[in-house]
Amino acid sequence: MTELTLTLAGARALHLAAQGMLVPPRRKAGKADVLDAIRRMGVLQIDTISVVARSPYLVLWSRLGDYDMEWLDQHLAEGSLFEYWAHEACFVPIEDYALLRHRMLDPAAMGWKYAQSWLRDNGAAVAGVLAHIRVNGPTRSSDFERSDGRAGGWWEWKPEKRALEVLFTSGALMIARRHNFQRIYDLAERVHPSWHDERLPSITDARRELALNAVRALGLCKAGWVADYYRTKRPHADLDALVERGALLRASVQGWIEPVYIHASLRALAERAAAGALKPSVTTLLSPFDPIVWDRRRALELFDFDYRLECYTPAAKRRYGYFTLPILRRGVLVGRVDAKAHRRDGVFEVKSLELEAGVRVSERFCRDVAQALLRCARWHACPQVRVTRTVPASLAAPLGAALGCDPDCDPGFDPGLDPGLDPGLDPGLDPGLDLRCTPCDP
Repeated sequence: MTELTLTLAGARALHLAAQGMLVPPRRKAGKADVLDAIRRMGVLQIDTISVVARSPYLVLWSRLGDYDMEWLDQHLAEGSLFEYWAHEACFVPIEDYALLRHRMLDPAAMGWKYAQSWLRDNGAAVAGVLAHIRVNGPTRSSDFERSDGRAGGWWEWKPEKRALEVLFTSGALMIARRHNFQRIYDLAERVHPSWHDERLPSITDARRELALNAVRALGLCKAGWVADYYRTKRPHADLDALVERGALLRASVQGWIEPVYIHASLRALAERAAAGALKPSVTTLLSPFDPIVWDRRRALELFDFDYRLECYTPAAKRRYGYFTLPILRRGVLVGRVDAKAHRRDGVFEVKSLELEAGVRVSERFCRDVAQALLRCARWHACPQVRVTRTVPASLAAPLGAALGCDPDCDPGFDPGLDPGLDPGLDPGLDPGLDLRCTPCDP
């Protein structure tokens, strides 16, 4: 087969198709769709920040539309998923447990994720926690009262919490389920009773399979992108050898010097992408921990989008906001939203919506972005969307109009559904949605 050559737009389309982000869902999501989406991505990164929905739930919403968030928790409790260090802390399909088991057997190689020196100095405490779980069953960190007199906090975990995490990283414990997003730990043999280390693949085979998973999930990969997906260490899998074996295809992207690699199972999709037949039509908001943007270098090379999460940056030094959500529109990352869901008040606050330089604003563009904001707000049970600031400032009026908002209206004005927001264009938009608005600040 002649080597495929893709345009940059085709490369983006192939990537989005592999991630399940090419076209909007055609039907309402069911529980099985949650697991299917995670299998397609390979991993679903976990984060606890909740100014909007916590990241794993938001990543799934971007792909599935409205769905029941409890389905993710149920898949974990039922054993279809497990938690471990993959890209970072992630939900991973249980069938990939064998590929990460080597990390559990060599936890010292995990660096800060495994407190080896602390374990050496606190062996009795760790043994006590393990014995407690063996006798009493699934356990939360909060089941242990703090006894060291410290106030707590990120770097001041109580000894039992550190013991739980050490035992989790070493594979002795697994996460049986979550309650209000709090981990509940149990013995690995009770959570995953069918596993036996006799089934362990060689570390070479595991690295190869993780590389193949990464290439499949991303649609196409430069060699330098592959290791980041599962945070694998050297020696890396030989991608050219996988091409020779027929597991991968080698292709090129116009304007790029380096080749790209495509999973053999995506051959037909890649051919369509090369022919310009994949047309992205999704407009949505992304979590900062979405696979599409979590690798800053890849997002820059593939989408020309320079993205950095600023929640760990001092407030005075932030440019875009605490927890900005990239805006994906029809195959392009066009801007970012600094948002906060005030669930008690029913308000989805858009503190700032800033577009990338050169993005052309049209009526269709504003309608696409407005519908994405409205869908996200509704999913957060926030019937009001409040836009405080836009960059450019000239975006405020047309975006407000697309939201069904008159910039000069009274705060209580309820325009109902704007005729310009045609529910037929988006099966996820409820025609009965109450689009209460707050005057935009032009």
